[in-house]
Amino acid sequence: MKKSTYEDLQNKVRSLKMPAIEVWDNKWPEREYEIELNTDECTCICPKTGLPDFVTLNITYAPTKTCIELKSFKLYLVAYRDVGIFHEHLTNKILDDIVAACKPRWARVEAIVAPRGGIQTTVVAEYKKK
Repeated sequence: MKKSTYEDLQNKVRSLKMPAIEVWDNKWPEREYEIELNTDECTCICPKTGLPDFVTLNITYAPTKTCIELKSFKLYLVAYRDVGIFHEHLTNKILDDIVAACKPRWARVEAIVAPRGGIQTTVVAEYKKK
């Protein structure tokens, strides 16, 4: 099988540069509460075939001092449209970038990838502040 031009990106996926996720000040940082972000508008490219993958994201986090600004988060997600990335890497990269941006108490990213070849994939990654 011919190697895809996207495959080499997997070696450097942790350092992949994506648009910044902006944040805004949380006026109740002492209170633990949850924020849920849900979208079915995330797409990326299969690094093996070069075909698009369609992803539903369910993100839940407990903010501390800052919260995710939604417009910048949308632009962040749209940038994956041209990125060849495995589902597992996508989920963990999004989690890492959320944690770096807003430093939550905890966060959970669930990526539900539309079936291709009869297989539907769901990947869940979690972070808990130490």
